[in-house]
Amino acid sequence: MITFPALKTSAVAQYPARRALRYQNQVLRFVDGSEQRYRDSAGPLHRWEIALHELDESELAAIESFFAEAQGAFANFAFTDPWDGTVYQNCSLEAGGMEARSLAEMRGATLLAVVENRA
Repeated sequence: MITFPALKTSAVAQYPARRALRYQNQVLRFVDGSEQRYRDSAGPLHRWEIALHELDESELAAIESFFAEAQGAFANFAFTDPWDGTVYQNCSLEAGGMEARSLAEMRGATLLAVVENRA
């Protein structure tokens, strides 16, 4: 299984980072205008916005290698929640593309959104 790479500091994210919970709800609208709502999953799903900056060349290369191995948003991987250390085994990247910027020597940056998938 692929694992989201950690930085040299053993962290997977830097501040400011964002974490959100989302619910998969469905709404059925009937011809008479009434609605029926139901939850499509047993519980909340997590989403993390990982902004990485001040990366050196090896850290940026590790992120780019991970992105290539995950084939963008295609593959599932394990992700460790930076807030509580819980490992979520079924995650994927939200977008199929990644922009990595090399601002100067030892100063790279990127932004990734990781979402938990329901098994």
